[in-house]
Amino acid sequence: MKAIRRFTVRPVLPEPLRPLSDLARNLRWSWHAGTRDLFRSVDPGRWVAVGGDPMRLLGSVPTERLTELAGDRDFLDRLAAVADDLDAYMTGERWYQRQSGRLPAAVAYFSPEFGITAALPQYSGGLGILAGDHLKAASDLGAPLIGVGLLYRHGYFRQSLSRDGWQQEHYPVLDPHELPLDQLKEADGAPAQITLALPGDRSLRARVWVAQVGRIPLLLLDSDIEENDLIERGVTDRLYGGGSEHRLLQEMLLGIGGVRAVRAYCRLTGHAAPEVFHTNEGHAGFLGLERMAELRAEGLDFDAALEAVRAGTVFTTHTPVPAGIDRFDRELVARHFGPHAELPDLEVDRILRLGMETYPGGEPNLFNMAVMGLRLAQRANGVSLLHGQVSREMFAGLWPGFDPEEVPITSVTNGVHAPTWVAPEVYRLGARQIGTQRAEEALSIGDSDRWDSVADIPDQDIWDLRRSLRELLVLEVRERLRASWRQRGAGTAELGWIDGVLDPDVLTIGFARRVPSYKRLTLMLRDRDRLMDLLLHPDRPVQIVVAGKAHPADDGGKRLIQELVRFADDPRVRHRIVFLPDYGMAMAQKLYPGCDIWLNNPLRPLEACGTSGMKAALNGGLNLSVLDGWWDEWFQPDFGWAIPTADGAGTDPDRRDDIEAAALYDLLEQRVTRAFYERGRSGLPDRWIEMVRRTLSLLGPKVLAGRMVREYVDRLYTPAAHAHRAMTADAARELAEWKAAVRGAWHGVTVDHVETSVASATAELGSTLALRVRVGLGRLRPEDVEVQAVAGRVDEEDRITEAAAVPLKPVGAPGAAGEWVYEGPLSLDRTGPFGYTVRVLPSHRLLASGAELGLVAVPPEDVAEAAGLLMR
Repeated sequence: MKAIRRFTVRPVLPEPLRPLSDLARNLRWSWHAGTRDLFRSVDPGRWVAVGGDPMRLLGSVPTERLTELAGDRDFLDRLAAVADDLDAYMTGERWYQRQSGRLPAAVAYFSPEFGITAALPQYSGGLGILAGDHLKAASDLGAPLIGVGLLYRHGYFRQSLSRDGWQQEHYPVLDPHELPLDQLKEADGAPAQITLALPGDRSLRARVWVAQVGRIPLLLLDSDIEENDLIERGVTDRLYGGGSEHRLLQEMLLGIGGVRAVRAYCRLTGHAAPEVFHTNEGHAGFLGLERMAELRAEGLDFDAALEAVRAGTVFTTHTPVPAGIDRFDRELVARHFGPHAELPDLEVDRILRLGMETYPGGEPNLFNMAVMGLRLAQRANGVSLLHGQVSREMFAGLWPGFDPEEVPITSVTNGVHAPTWVAPEVYRLGARQIGTQRAEEALSIGDSDRWDSVADIPDQDIWDLRRSLRELLVLEVRERLRASWRQRGAGTAELGWIDGVLDPDVLTIGFARRVPSYKRLTLMLRDRDRLMDLLLHPDRPVQIVVAGKAHPADDGGKRLIQELVRFADDPRVRHRIVFLPDYGMAMAQKLYPGCDIWLNNPLRPLEACGTSGMKAALNGGLNLSVLDGWWDEWFQPDFGWAIPTADGAGTDPDRRDDIEAAALYDLLEQRVTRAFYERGRSGLPDRWIEMVRRTLSLLGPKVLAGRMVREYVDRLYTPAAHAHRAMTADAARELAEWKAAVRGAWHGVTVDHVETSVASATAELGSTLALRVRVGLGRLRPEDVEVQAVAGRVDEEDRITEAAAVPLKPVGAPGAAGEWVYEGPLSLDRTGPFGYTVRVLPSHRLLASGAELGLVAVPPEDVAEAAGLLMR
C-alpha cells in the first residue's frame, strides 16, 4: 500500500541531549572526527545502517536508548565537550580575523552544486565537490562567505548496473525536512520567499533553506512549493536535467533569485552584506544582472551600473572547451527579460549583448553564460596554471589586439579540504608525530614546517599504515561488489568468488571520476592482453578499482562503462579488477586512502584541474597521470609518474590513444610495479616509502583548499572589495562615461613614428636604449592613455615572448597636428635574440587591467620596420 501523504516525525530529545540536535544540524560533523565519534557511540549499529548521517540517526534511535543516554554521565560529559568545541569553533578568532588590511566584510559564493556530505546529495562531480571544499576551508579559516545554490529534490541520480553492465539511473526523492536544513523565515515566522517574474504574467517562487557548513551559511533555493504551478515546481527537480528553457530557469533562479535570497538572509539575520560576489562557473552569471537592476533602482544608468557590478565580481571558469559552457538561443533569453518578464528596468538588447559571442568564430545567435560571466566580472581565473593558459586562449576573442598571455584571466589552482578527505588513520599518525593541534592546523591552513615532520616518521609505520588502508579498501570493495551483483540479479550461491576479490598485499590502482569521453575511462583496455598480464603477473601483480557515472543523456559514456564492466566480469580477472557503481562522496572517502596509485589519463589539456589525485596524495597515494591540470604544475619524479602524451596537431585520435596506452603499460611494467615490490635491506620497499614521504611533505601543503581560499582572499577577493568600495555612484558614472568617450575616439589613436638611440642590430647586455615615440591621440588626452614599450625575447618569427612592458612619458607640448612625443629608457637585460614594440593602451585609475577595454594601438608595418630590431 502507498501512503497518500508523507510527513516527517521529529524525535523529542530529552533535555540533557538537546545539544545533539545543534551538532547534527551543523555540517561541521562531516569533517570533525570528534563529533562523528560521539554520534557513533549513540548506537553503533544504527550509525552504520544510516550511512553516518546524524539526522537520520536521531530520527531512528528508540526512546529507551535516548532515556538511557540522558542519564549516562560519561556520555553527557563527552556531549558537553563536543558542544563547547563547536561553540569555540563558531565564535573564536581564526586566520581571517588575524589578517591586516581591510578584507571583505563578506563574500557571496554562487555555485550550481555543492558537495558537502553524502547526507546532503546536491552534487554530481568535481565542480560541486570543489564548491563544498571551498566553503569548508573558508569556515576553517574564518572567512565570511555565504554560499548560494539550489535545492534539488532528486539531487543527482543514483547509479546501478543491469545484468549486462548498462548504467541504470534512479532518482530518490529528498524531503528537506529530513535533511540537515532549516527554513529561512521572516520575523513573523512565515517562510521567506523569493519571486521571479516569468513571461505571460506567471511567477516562479522559491523558499530558502539554510545549511550551516561550520561558520558558513549555505542558502539553497527550492521551487517545489505549493504556491507554484506544476511546471514551476519542477524547476529545481534535478541537477543538470531538462531542456534549454528548464536550464535557463534554473540559472535565473540561481543567479537572480540567489542575490535576492542573500539580501533576505542578511536582512533577517544581521549578517554583513557581501562586498564581493564570486560566480563559480557561468551557471550563476545572471547574478550580475540582478545587482545591476538594484543599482538602476538607485538612479544609475545601465553603463554605470555595469561598472559598479564589475568592480566587486569574481568569475571562475572550470571548463577548458567551449562545448562545456551553457549556451542558450538568444530569442529564449530575450523572452524571459524585459517589460513583461524579469528585470524590466534593464534593456533587453543590452542584456543580450553581454552574452553574445561577438568575436571571430562565435555564434551570433547564441547567448553564452561564460562570456556574460567574464563581461560582468572585473577579475577572472582558471583553476590551474595550465587551465589559466587554456582559458586565456579560449576567450582571447573578448580582448582583440592582445596576445593570449595578456588576456586578464589569472589562475588559482584548486585544492581539497584535507579534514574531509584524509583518512582517520592517516590523521592519527600525523597527530602522534606533531600533536593534535599542529596536525589540525597543518590540514586546515598548511605550511611546509608542519608537513616537513613527515620526514621523521619511521618507514615501518608508513608501510604498515598503507597496508592497513589497503585492507580496509578490500573489505569495502567486497561489500559493495556483493551489493552490486545482487542488484544485477545474481543469487547468493553465485557470489562466493567475491570473498577472494582483491588482495591487501597487491599494488592497488584507483580510477574514479565522471565518465565523459575525454577522461578516457577505457584507455587501460587498449591492449587487453597486456593489461591481463599486468593483473595476473606471478611476482608483481596489480589490482584496479574503477568507479564513475556517465551523464544520463550520454549513451557514449554509458557504453564506456559497459565495456569496462564486461571486462571486469571476466572470471579470469574479476578478482583483480572491479567496477563499483554509484560513485559518490561516501565511496570516495574509502577509495582514495586505500589506493597506492591514482590513475588519471585525460586528453591533454582538457582536465581543468582534476582534484581526485590531490585527495589520494593527502593519504600517501602516488599519482600516475597525464601532465594535465594540477599535475602539469606540480609533478616531480620524486613523488609520481607522468604519462607521456602524443598531442601533436597531426596525430590521429586512435593513434594517440594507442601511443599513450602503450606508455601507460610501460610505466606500470618497468617502473611502478618494480618500485612497489622491490625490497631493500630492511625488507621494506624503500624507494616506494620515500616517494610516499615526499608526496606528503611536498604536495601536502600545496593541494589544500585552505591554501586555495587564502589565495582567493589575497589575490581576488580583497582587490575586488577595494575596487567595490572605490566604485561609488559618482565613480561608476565617471568610468562609464570615460569608457564611452575612449571607445568613440579610439580610431584616432595612432603610433606614427618610433626611433631609438641605437642604429645597429646588436647591443651589449646591460646597456640602455633610449626610445622616442610620436603618437596621435585624436580627441583623447595623455591622461587617458599609457604609451608602453613592450620588450623581450623573440622567436624565429620575431614574436615577443616573456614580454615586459615599460611605460613611456610624454615630453613637451602637443605638435601642430595634435601629436605627442613620448620618451623613455629600455634596459637590455638579457642576451640573445631580443626585440621590442610600442603600443598605446587606455588608462584610468579604476581599471583593473590595461586590456580591460580590449583596445590597443600599435605601429603600422612601415613604422615598425623603420624602428628596427635589436640584438639579432
